[in-house]
Amino acid sequence: MIGIRRHMVGLATLASLLLGADCVVLLAQSGIELLDVTKRSGITFQHSDGSYGKRQIIETVASGIATFDYDLDGDLDIYFLSGASASQSAVSVSATNRLYRNDGAWRFCDVTDRAGVGDSGHGLGAAIADFDNDGYPDIYLANFGENILFRNHGDGTFTNISDEAGVGGGHKLSAGVSFLDADVDGDLDLYVANYVRFTDGMLPPLFIDGFARYRSPKDFEPEPDMYFRNNGDGSFSDATVEAGLGGYAGTGMGTICFDFDEDGDNDIVVLNDVRPNYLFSNDGTGRFEEVGLLSGTAYSLDGKALGSMGVDCGDYDNDGHLDLFQTSFSQELPLLLRNTGGGLFDDVTRTTGVGRQLFPHVNWGTCFADFDNDQWLDLFVANGHLQDNVELYDDTTSYRTPNSVLRNNGDGSFSDVSRQAGAGLLTFGSSRGAACEDFDGDGRVDVVVLNSRETPTLLCNASKSTCRWLKLRLVAIEGNRDSVGSCVSIRTGDLTQTRCVHSGRGYQGHWGSQLHFGLAQFSSVDEVSVTWPSGRNEVFFNVPVERNVKIVEGRGLFELTK
Repeated sequence: MIGIRRHMVGLATLASLLLGADCVVLLAQSGIELLDVTKRSGITFQHSDGSYGKRQIIETVASGIATFDYDLDGDLDIYFLSGASASQSAVSVSATNRLYRNDGAWRFCDVTDRAGVGDSGHGLGAAIADFDNDGYPDIYLANFGENILFRNHGDGTFTNISDEAGVGGGHKLSAGVSFLDADVDGDLDLYVANYVRFTDGMLPPLFIDGFARYRSPKDFEPEPDMYFRNNGDGSFSDATVEAGLGGYAGTGMGTICFDFDEDGDNDIVVLNDVRPNYLFSNDGTGRFEEVGLLSGTAYSLDGKALGSMGVDCGDYDNDGHLDLFQTSFSQELPLLLRNTGGGLFDDVTRTTGVGRQLFPHVNWGTCFADFDNDQWLDLFVANGHLQDNVELYDDTTSYRTPNSVLRNNGDGSFSDVSRQAGAGLLTFGSSRGAACEDFDGDGRVDVVVLNSRETPTLLCNASKSTCRWLKLRLVAIEGNRDSVGSCVSIRTGDLTQTRCVHSGRGYQGHWGSQLHFGLAQFSSVDEVSVTWPSGRNEVFFNVPVERNVKIVEGRGLFELTK
């Protein structure tokens, strides 16, 4: 067990401050460097959007991506979603989702068939959570058609238990999905965002100025979302109406749950495509009130409902409040919403410089991540148009587009460093889902991107920084074992960083269950404060850095080998 004690600032602190100067110089010289290592990884997954010439709207929104340690070996594995055709007779072979086990050293092995998770439905979204608290992470899939809950048996295999669990949801077009303990009973409940009411061939392709286009969600009726309460016995009950969520029909895409008003319970953010976003405030008992307009999250600063896609939250300015970033459509700015405390957000997109370079493109997956370990959260954004012939009538963007990295300058502003962030950012694709994780365990956050109709892109973070880091894995005892809803604040000197555990985030995906902190020059963390789902708070002092540390509720800190 790691020693936990207070210490006086002395020679060690002076040494760390001297090292800090070197860290800053190295960062200024090398910046962020991401390299494409897909070809050597063994990942051969080929995404399908299910297209068969009829330009159905479901093709444009597939698919998300999920990263998690399915076999608990300490390495982060990757689950790719794929989209089958709306008309199964139109394709000879159905596309399937694929699970790749991380074998280390940037080598991955396809274990889909053995694991039994090769769902061949039209997959849009996924979230990972140990819904039955047996210690093993399970998979929930949001599909066109019945949704799927795969239970992890702990031996490398999964079983589809959607029917007995009661979470299939009927034949709908589901998208973003998140788990949260809404009623604070220790079990994880489930929120599923639905997109539009769709059946194959219900509307023909749209032609504008002679060019065929995919239709807008405005051409369809919105579909109400679903909320399932965990019964604690392996099953769920549809509690959508009972929870106060039944009167809302949006065009749901990305979702994330976090305590936006800091009142001790988790709330639900739902991005709606070309409709106002929802923010459902939890009263602490699992009943919700929609406060998107009141909180400043429903519209952009100019009162516009955006083509909202993916969403993430993170404390980009290190003021202790979790902020929101959302992606949007081409010729629209994305949205950076600064949490001012008290349940209110300010649109700071323009003042932070976060959106100018993204404006021409359609943006999808996104992550807050500290790529250079300088203590400030940067942004990754996956780009790619949904109209595969867009170049014929719009010379400002393209179907296959480079992705973006926005570096946090630490002064409340961001700089687009995409063209200086390594050869991996020169890879073109029509990207959708993205996940940011440390796949090789070196303390630097890497990226995996799902590209529509193509192979994915796996980016290794090769930034030549000497800045330090700390990774934390939380295991709750009194609440859900995955610690979904937990928050950690770490203090180094005068600066405090905050991270929380989420299930479901970004563009209809999942990542980040292991919390990563960049530490700049600091050789130890002065204080680590954990607030557990049960409400218990624990504080640890003088925590060593450049380590993987597991914190078990009520039992202390333990160093991990991976």
